[in-house]
Amino acid sequence: MKVTKLSGFPEYLPAERIVEQHFLDVIRETFELHGFTSLETRAVEPVERLLGKGGDADKEIYGVTRLAEESVENPSRDVALGLHFDLTVPFARFVLENAGKLTFPYRRYQIQKVWRGERPQEGRYREFTQADIDVVDVGELSAHFEAEMPLVIAEVFAKLPIGRMTIQVNNRKIPEGFYRGIGIGTDDDTEIQNTLRIVDKLDKIGPAKVRTLLVEAGRTGEQADQCLALAAIRTEDLSFVDQVRALGVDHPTLDEGLAALSAVIRSGLDNAPGAMVADLKIARGLDYYTGTVYETQLEGYESWGSFCSGGRYDALASDGKTTYPGVGISIGVSRLLGLLLGKGLVTASRATPAAVLVAVVEEDSRRESAAVAQALRARGIPCEVAPTAAKFGKQIRYADRRGIPFVWFPQEGSVPGSMGQVKDIRSGDQVDADPATWEPPAQDLRPSVVAADPSP
Repeated sequence: MKVTKLSGFPEYLPAERIVEQHFLDVIRETFELHGFTSLETRAVEPVERLLGKGGDADKEIYGVTRLAEESVENPSRDVALGLHFDLTVPFARFVLENAGKLTFPYRRYQIQKVWRGERPQEGRYREFTQADIDVVDVGELSAHFEAEMPLVIAEVFAKLPIGRMTIQVNNRKIPEGFYRGIGIGTDDDTEIQNTLRIVDKLDKIGPAKVRTLLVEAGRTGEQADQCLALAAIRTEDLSFVDQVRALGVDHPTLDEGLAALSAVIRSGLDNAPGAMVADLKIARGLDYYTGTVYETQLEGYESWGSFCSGGRYDALASDGKTTYPGVGISIGVSRLLGLLLGKGLVTASRATPAAVLVAVVEEDSRRESAAVAQALRARGIPCEVAPTAAKFGKQIRYADRRGIPFVWFPQEGSVPGSMGQVKDIRSGDQVDADPATWEPPAQDLRPSVVAADPSP
């Protein structure tokens, strides 16, 4: 049977998988350092929920069905199920189902696969991994959590071997209040949503085409120009406030948004200088975000769009009596790795976790080699035993192909676990060693993941 590769479902070679595991470990450890607790939800949700608030039919949801024929023993289910296309919708459902068992504010992180039936292309997949953090409370959510989200993400990116990531921050109340102040949406909220959707296309089609679309949507030329003037404001400090004020628009909602965004940017200046910018063209998540919104780009690769995004939502989770407002941010792990690995921007020092290959003198003495390996593993040193008792030269070449830096030669005819010799196959140095005390240099104990030079 011929094997046909499925596009949109990334699979990694061993060295690439080590890079992915490193990224996931850094993300998980950083989330836990900030007190977020782990959550894993089921892969499926009722299609009705996925298409509801927080869902989007344009995501091309994958439906789930059984292949077995329906019978009396296997009746058709009444509820249509689909694979979740993000982690926010199942998280909101989980909160509602378990509110009585959770402690609020509830801080959770979730690292899972999600599925979207969109057309595969560079950086876009049908199956991919996301890493989310959210804080949800009952009734009201303190504004300081909106400032915390980008700080956690800035810490994650600072630990990873990538270029400069810029977290772009806006507050939905700023454009909403501004638009109302210039006469857009005074009687119809849909005018504001439509204007946001058009302005959100700035990076893709440019200001001239956005202006045309705004006028075609019923905005006056002056209103269109003012919308573009607001969207053009981008600062690394608090000067965005004065620039907005200079446009001469007043509205209470605008004041609220400027105050909220100022608090977030001020926190960034204090705790992660250079990581955040106030970017007033960011709209993000037009269906349910209500406050601060975030998007994150890698410097030099802005055309790839955002690798990390999120925002505040006030009514995503509600049972009709109680509302659970929250704020969250999500790292598109597969999307980020697609760029970094595809462009050769990161690399692993070796394609295996093993730091040592324990050689086998002859098959009859394999138990001696296994004993050495067990002694090393008991002390946290990853190793493997040679697959065959070939000539030592071949065993060394095997280690070299796998990137294993050390080869251990047990003493022939010795009892299990006794002295031997270990060779650094990179330098050729070989020394006597005891598996109960020998250690490799710290930098060789685990594979390292570093930034690579993509130039030929």
